Amino acid sequence: MSESAYLVETEWLADNIESPNLRVFDCTVHAILNPDPDSKYPFVFESGRARFDQEHIHGAGFFDLIEQLSDPTSTLPFTVPSEQRFAEAMGAAGAGDGSQVVLYGTTEPIWAARVWWMLRAFGFESVSILNGGWSKWTQEGRPVSDEACVYEPRQFAAATVPDAFVGKEAVLASIGDEGVRTINALPAPVFSGTGGPVFGRKGRVAGSVNVPFASLHDPDTGAYLPIERLREQFEAVGVAEAERTITYCGSGVAASNDAFVLTMLGYENVSVYDASMSEWGHDDELPMDSD
Repeated sequence: MSESAYLVETEWLADNIESPNLRVFDCTVHAILNPDPDSKYPFVFESGRARFDQEHIHGAGFFDLIEQLSDPTSTLPFTVPSEQRFAEAMGAAGAGDGSQVVLYGTTEPIWAARVWWMLRAFGFESVSILNGGWSKWTQEGRPVSDEACVYEPRQFAAATVPDAFVGKEAVLASIGDEGVRTINALPAPVFSGTGGPVFGRKGRVAGSVNVPFASLHDPDTGAYLPIERLREQFEAVGVAEAERTITYCGSGVAASNDAFVLTMLGYENVSVYDASMSEWGHDDELPMDSD
């Protein structure tokens, strides 16, 4: 039934929306600039559930990244949950053995990419992202609904993939290693330290390069750029010569978008630094560069 191991188009989803094993989920989170100048973090986050309850792709369910799919014991935003917590959330939502999952968001594509990366990190590979997401779906006048959708629960057999997520130790060890390319997925001014939100300290992990998450998408449709244009961006920062790639951002969400594209391009040995600059930028012992 799958159109792609990575992306499905709106036409395909419309044609297959009633398939009994298909599971479609809105993954939206709203990132809002923090109005508190003394706050440790530049953003506050709100679940997209209220917006989902008003209108969503007909037949879709909702994944709450904040409440369901983050570690409740962590002081950092969006830290990956335990294998057990993730498996229980997926199974209860109806994603699991025998199902095909399609993810989308109503804001940036990074939220769907974050859930895609977590599913792959826990060994589930029958998952794709809706290319262009909600924006493209609604621009084309495809069916939407305000009716609640509840899929039947399924068994989700989690199997953690080693190094899909890594901590600061792996990033620190990679500095100066020519075999590792560490990629910052934030906008260029944030990467350089010349503008934008600041995560503790201005700048970037020492020695890292920049492929902004937004540069991977068509600005008009939100769809991913053609494969060759995506490949050119990563080859321009030396990924093809590296044995390993680590992506990071503010809290491991935008980094998942870069990691998704790298995987789609066929790169292996890709990791996401889960805590990203929310951790690194606040630890003065961890080296940083800035322009």
